[in-house]
Amino acid sequence: MGLKEVYVEEHEAQLSLWDAEIKQLEAKADMARAEPMIPYYDHLRSLHIQRKTVHESLREVQQATAEKWESFKISLESDWQDLRGVLNSTTAKFQ
Repeated sequence: MGLKEVYVEEHEAQLSLWDAEIKQLEAKADMARAEPMIPYYDHLRSLHIQRKTVHESLREVQQATAEKWESFKISLESDWQDLRGVLNSTTAKFQ
């Protein structure tokens, strides 16, 4: 298995963990009363948008040629940090 494949597998595994965390946050939002739910759903919407961006960036890395995957990796790392930040701030607000 090449370096690119290992990189993609590691990131897919982390995304699976984050997807589970996002589902838990969604469950908390569903249990909240109607009025306080609006901010929760705003944060969840941001999470879903950023998660989609990361998934798309990861697919670009996965499909890139051996010569070009490193350049796609830079974009993925930026998107990755953005998702991590949104997830951390959303988790903090839900507690």
